Amino acid sequence: MDRKAVANFVKEKLKDERTGHDFYHGERVAKLAEKMYLADYPAGELADIVYTAGFVHDVIDEKVTDNPDQSLQEVLAFLKTQQLSLDELNDIEYTITHMSYSKNIEHHYELPLIGKYVQDADRIESLGAIGIARAFQFGGKHGNLIYDPAIKPEKLVSYEQYRHHEETTINHFYEKLFHLEKLMNTTSGRAEAHRRTQFMHEFVDEFLKEWNVD
Repeated sequence: MDRKAVANFVKEKLKDERTGHDFYHGERVAKLAEKMYLADYPAGELADIVYTAGFVHDVIDEKVTDNPDQSLQEVLAFLKTQQLSLDELNDIEYTITHMSYSKNIEHHYELPLIGKYVQDADRIESLGAIGIARAFQFGGKHGNLIYDPAIKPEKLVSYEQYRHHEETTINHFYEKLFHLEKLMNTTSGRAEAHRRTQFMHEFVDEFLKEWNVD
């Protein structure tokens, strides 16, 4: 596995990304997923695979590509140049095609071991200071209001609702982000998610105080 080649591949594919799912997001997910995996499995047999799946996961995301199927084929073609076994390729493919929050609203997919760490790392990236910045970047890119007290948060129960309901960025914290720590797969993921979620609660509390001129 050539990590530099992985990084260069993702950098090229996401060079125009402006919604918070860019190269640097992929790099952080890769590093965080590997760090959590090594904390539990110090021998590190799957470290390269965890790292690679984390780095490439958003190349196929519908939020960043108009043709997820074609992007997936490009990812797989690249990975086949990286001396991976068939099982490793299959685990990466299954992970990146089944790990997203939207895919798991109506049906929970059981991920392979590598996928549990990559999914946790990706969700942790939606939390804390980085998560706050990415939420407002994504909301602004898609024309969402920062906040409107007349628009109430909804309980998300379907993919269609998640993608198409009226949303503000502050509501996104209540509808999704504050719930992610309960969805973590790993012990290290739960600990880091809790820490970052507490920070976000403090931010939203302060935001609402300032909004209401308390």
